[in-house]
This record gives sequence, C-alpha cells and structure tokens, in this order.
Amino acid sequence: MKELVARIRQDGKNLGNGILKVDSFINHQVDPELMDLCGQELARRFANVDATKVLTAEISGIAPALLTALPLGLPVVYARKTKPVTMPDQVYLTLAPSHTKGRMVELIISPEHLDEGDRVLIIDDFLASGATIMGLVRLAQTAGARIVGIGTLIEKTFEGGRDLLEQLGVPVESLAVITSMDEDQITFADS
Repeated sequence: MKELVARIRQDGKNLGNGILKVDSFINHQVDPELMDLCGQELARRFANVDATKVLTAEISGIAPALLTALPLGLPVVYARKTKPVTMPDQVYLTLAPSHTKGRMVELIISPEHLDEGDRVLIIDDFLASGATIMGLVRLAQTAGARIVGIGTLIEKTFEGGRDLLEQLGVPVESLAVITSMDEDQITFADS
C-alpha cells in the first residue's frame, strides 16, 4: 500500500537488529487517517473470508484491528499481556517471544470472548518471525475457533514468518513488505 510505504520511508527508522521504529505513526502515536486507510485496505482484502471476529495482540495491534473490523462490522478481541482482575480464573493463555521487548510475553484471552465456531481474522502491526501471530493462532484453536485469514501492516520477509503462517492454509496479506534492513537501509519488495 503506497501510503504506508511512503510513511515508513519518511518517518520509519531502522534501529538495527531487524527493529523498525514506527512509533510516531503506528504504535506509540497513531496516525488515525493512515490507520483508517490501512484498515479499509485490509477489510477489502479479507471481505470474502466470512470472519466473525477480528483477533489481535495488545497494544500495537489494536488500532489496525479496530479499523479493519469497523468496515467489516465485526467485534475485535485482543489478547492481553497481563490478566486483569475482571477476567475469569480460567483463561486461554500462551507464551510468545517479543522481539522488541527481548523476552517472552504472555498472551491471554478470556473464554467469554472467543467461542467454538468463531471464524477468526488475525490482524497485527508486524509479521516478522510469526511467533506472536502463531501465539494468537494457538489461542484461537484452543477456543475451538477457526483461523480464516491473517493480515499485517508491515512484513519483514527476511525473518521468515510468512513461511510459518502459510502452513495454516489461509490467506496472509501484508500492506508494506520489507525485504531487507541492512545497515541503515529499508528495502521494500516493490523497490
């Protein structure tokens, strides 16, 4: 998606070790107009998967998930990283490595919001190694739900996550595909 790629070129920062800083427009400060465009595009790409819920991980996945779910008329469920007192004792829980935090994080979903028979569209900010998204897949499968698609804003192909996700046999879509982050450069698939 040309608007997202242009914004990454303008404001994204390659911090080294495969870390792309986009916190001025995606995951600390959010550009609502850009996120709306991204959500509309992801909704268009997944309009025919008959999803019943959109699933993401807090916090960076919430904005793109919400703005994808809005035109599809779907609720958004997000995996929490800490269990609030309002959540029931029995939860769906898995662990996933966080590249930016440098440690394992918990992903927790209340069984009240993910049901057997749900058709789940996973939306997240990044597809890198695929570990966080696979954590979301495990949570959905534990609930008896079926994954029908996976969409991300930014994919870093050099981390191999797509290969892992394609084994699920569902459509995988990314709006900006980065093929390399060598030295200070950010190279896109369309370059």
